Amino acid sequence: MREIVVTGGGTGIGYAVAAAFVAEGDRVTITGRREHVLKEAADRLGGPDRVGCAAFNAANPVAVGEALGRLPARVDVLVNNAGGNTNLDRTAADDDLMDVAESWWANLNANLMSAVLVTAALVPRLADHGRIVTIGSIAARGTGSGSYGAAKAAVEAWTADLAAELGPRGITANVVSPGLVVDTEFFRGRLTEEGVRRRVEGTRNGRAGTPEDVAQTVRFVASPQARHLTGQVVHVNGGAYLGR
Repeated sequence: MREIVVTGGGTGIGYAVAAAFVAEGDRVTITGRREHVLKEAADRLGGPDRVGCAAFNAANPVAVGEALGRLPARVDVLVNNAGGNTNLDRTAADDDLMDVAESWWANLNANLMSAVLVTAALVPRLADHGRIVTIGSIAARGTGSGSYGAAKAAVEAWTADLAAELGPRGITANVVSPGLVVDTEFFRGRLTEEGVRRRVEGTRNGRAGTPEDVAQTVRFVASPQARHLTGQVVHVNGGAYLGR
C-alpha cells in the first residue's frame, strides 16, 4: 500500500485525486486550511483507516513544519494541489504599489511557495522511485491571469529543477496542467455561462474538463508505469492549449 499526500485535498481536483488513489488501494492523507472540510471529505473517501487529514496553511513555513508530525513517515506520492487565483478574493488598486505587491505575493505564496515548502519538508521522507506531481494551469502558457499565470509558470520552472535534483533517486517530478475545469471552487461562483461557452469554444473536443479528468492523469503520472516521465508539463485541457 502506497502512502499518498494530497495538498488541498478537501474539494474539487484535490478531492478527485484523493478518490482516485483510494480506489487504487492506497492510503491517502489530505491537507488544507479548513479542518471541518477535510474531516468531512476524509469520511466520504473511506474513513480514518484509508484517509487521514491534516489542517494547515501550506504556504506558511512555520505551519508546514508544525504539521510534519501529522503526515506520513514515508511518502510514496506527493500531489501539490493547493492553490488558486487569489486575485478572485481581493480588489486590487492598480495605483497603490503596496496593494499590487501584496496581490502578487498572495498568488506566488498560494501556488508556488505552498508546493515548494511542502515538497522541501517531505523530500527526506520520499521513498526512492517516488512521485511528485504539482497541479499547474493553462494560465502559465500565455492565456493571461496576471500574477496567477506567472505563479503557475514559476511552478513549471521549479519542477524542472526538482526533476534533476531527485532524478538520481528514481523520483520523478511533473506538472499536470488543467484548462477549464468545472465543479470546483476555483471561480468562487463567478463563472458565467458565457464564460464557460467562450472557454469551451477554444477546445478541440467541445467540452469543459472535470476534476476526474485531471485526477486520472495524475494517477497515471504517479504510477510505476510512468517511471521515465519526469520534468514534464502534461496538459489536460481538451486541446485549448496545444503542447507543441
